Amino acid sequence: MVVLNRIYTRTGDDGTTALGSGERVAKTSRRVEAYGTVDETNAVIGVARTLLPDGDAAMTERLARIQNDLFDLGADLCVPDRGEAAGRPALRITDAQVDRLEQEIDEMNAELSPLRSFVLPGGKPAAAQLHVARTVSRRAEREMIRLAAEPAETVSPAALKYINRLSDFLFVASRYVNDLGAGDVLWVPGKNA
Repeated sequence: MVVLNRIYTRTGDDGTTALGSGERVAKTSRRVEAYGTVDETNAVIGVARTLLPDGDAAMTERLARIQNDLFDLGADLCVPDRGEAAGRPALRITDAQVDRLEQEIDEMNAELSPLRSFVLPGGKPAAAQLHVARTVSRRAEREMIRLAAEPAETVSPAALKYINRLSDFLFVASRYVNDLGAGDVLWVPGKNA
């Protein structure tokens, strides 16, 4: 259970922060950048949820589940796997979470007409915001890949798969809430040339 009695601690005033392992690192470290961008993705998805029509309980539930998963992913990233036994097991993203995303992508995509062009972010406000979430999640993925490429750093394969699938989910979800793709704004190559 997390208990937050004080919001400010002053321990980060020197430009460092504590990882879940207790290790102090610079707030500009690759690891902090990675889980910070995951947190940003979560916030943007929260905005998208507020823009959904009141009757869209299924999408609201899907996005709420993803927001919870993103806290799991942040917890996964903030406790580096150094191959040492910790006082308690670290929370890690699982393949089951990736599988659920894939299942939901397939379910939504089955209701959409095939694309014949790239989609421009737009249409309904919720769809446009889901596109913003998609681009932020892609940035989180790039940050996680950069972290994994650092010497002595690790990112689990399941975490990398999850963030990759998430951007796919958000793309399909944007089309889904855009009247099953009927409200999509399509790219017209060279239209303004």
